[in-house]
Amino acid sequence: MPGVSARRLSHEERRQLAVNLTRVVTLYRSILDAYIIEFFTDNLWGTLPCSWQEALDGLNPPQLATLLLGMPREGEVARYRSVWPLTLLALKSTAYALAFTRTPGFQTPSEFLENPSQSSRLTAPFRKHVRPKKQHEIRRLGELVKKLSDLTGCTQVVDVGSGQGHLSRFMSLGLGLMVKSIEGDQRLVERAQRLDQELLQTLEKEEKRNPKVVQTGPRHPPHHVVRWVDPTTLCEELLLPLETSPQSRARLLLTGLHACGDLSVALLRHFCCCPEVVALASVGCCYMKLSDPGGYPLSQWVAGLPGYELPYRLREGACHALEEYAERLQKAGPSLRTHCYRAALETVIRCAQPELRRPGVQGIPRVHELKIEEYVQRGLQRVGLDPHLPLNVAALRAHQAQENRVVAFFSLALLLAPLVETLILLDRLLYLQEQGFHAELLPIFSPELSPRNLVLVATKGPLGEAFSLLETEDN
Repeated sequence: MPGVSARRLSHEERRQLAVNLTRVVTLYRSILDAYIIEFFTDNLWGTLPCSWQEALDGLNPPQLATLLLGMPREGEVARYRSVWPLTLLALKSTAYALAFTRTPGFQTPSEFLENPSQSSRLTAPFRKHVRPKKQHEIRRLGELVKKLSDLTGCTQVVDVGSGQGHLSRFMSLGLGLMVKSIEGDQRLVERAQRLDQELLQTLEKEEKRNPKVVQTGPRHPPHHVVRWVDPTTLCEELLLPLETSPQSRARLLLTGLHACGDLSVALLRHFCCCPEVVALASVGCCYMKLSDPGGYPLSQWVAGLPGYELPYRLREGACHALEEYAERLQKAGPSLRTHCYRAALETVIRCAQPELRRPGVQGIPRVHELKIEEYVQRGLQRVGLDPHLPLNVAALRAHQAQENRVVAFFSLALLLAPLVETLILLDRLLYLQEQGFHAELLPIFSPELSPRNLVLVATKGPLGEAFSLLETEDN
């Protein structure tokens, strides 16, 4: 998907982008703030301009992917069956023009061509127990952290929210960095320590079999710490060096792979407030878990703009996977009907118990094999209502006939969602710049593998032309 590169924007251009984003988000807030499960109860289709309804009505899922989301199949040429209204074309162009690009600057063959489960860019020991998506993420972020550490002279990397330690293990045992891992879940830390020992044993065996391949010398596994990081206060443990030297102070690099909600904000605050932290590489996620206020906005500039507010629904929508959904549209599989079925279920729930709104419905397996009335009965049972309530099957079938409209409305919201993510991340860039630091955003992961693929990189001093090294792919 096309977009704007944060790195190519001056400070003033970034501030103007924030102005434009708040205006656009305000203009289309009714779409962004809508819950797709209320498609029928709130007549969401009727909220769209009539000219939009005429353009979108009847489009099948592949056409929506190609014409609306701008993601055609390889070699496919977009062909409009009618003249679209200028307002709809303007929305599409605006969504493309104002969102940060999610396309990485590197162009290399997929690391999963030979085997979809094994990255060809990672050796077998570092792939074990790691899913393909995570293999891609730890390799790309780990290599960027290594380069950033070398450029800034860091003596230690702190991996915050390290989970099972996959990134920490790769950075320490694969790239030779001194790493401290901080994770609040004791069970995850214990598993990470077991995986550390397993990897060490594997590497030692490989070295004995072929000492020329495996680098010799002492290995330093990650140092694991069980600690919750409070986003509102500084964490002393995070700042403690693993090794002390009377000759020099510790120079820390903070990183977090999909640091959830306020945890990514905590990383920014530690970077700004602590002189020993000289670099940051953070990939955020779960924007709906940001504190309000506290997690957004951070910058004075965005906080002063009219329409800057991003309620829960908008932040939750920003976490959806646009590329993954476009692929589902192109395949036009039966799983697309789930939103329509759930919206139909909401109408029955409201009739039976009007005060019960948008209840969570535990996953109903094999939805595509169910008749809509069967789905509704199972859904009623899951929200604590009588599954044998009399159903208006004709009304349910009428809802089902509007499945493509439901998909079209959801696609509209998904087209706009990257604008919300862009505003959140732009706010963080501006906050760091207001504090006097150098900050950039880079698309680091393949968006098809990892939708939250923008890494925020910050340093206490400008890197100049050396910054371009962070955007390259290692051979």
